[in-house]
Amino acid sequence: MNPILNELGTVFIPVRNINEAKTWYCDLLGVPDTGEVIAGHLYVMPMEGTGIVLDSKIYSEENTYKWPAFHLNTKDINAAYSFMKEKGIDLTTEIENGHWFNFKDPDGNLLMVCQ
Repeated sequence: MNPILNELGTVFIPVRNINEAKTWYCDLLGVPDTGEVIAGHLYVMPMEGTGIVLDSKIYSEENTYKWPAFHLNTKDINAAYSFMKEKGIDLTTEIENGHWFNFKDPDGNLLMVCQ
């Protein structure tokens, strides 16, 4: 039996300012901004499924995601795109192939939304 599970536990995102990133991601994902920052540099996002940990200790401009390392799910790509556009989020692509688009967080991490 293999002791390594074939499941993803969490993804770390390098962020410049943990408190600002916490507020931005909580707003983006529609979750309460009530959790505590751990050890002054970590915030565990309240997620369904695979987790996201924001980490200001690992941040540097060179460490930001230059390509999406994961994607956030949506059931309606058009509504998700409109939502992001209305929020003034830096959209780096249009909706591609009818099912995904890329955007940047305030720290320059390139991320994806996919249906």
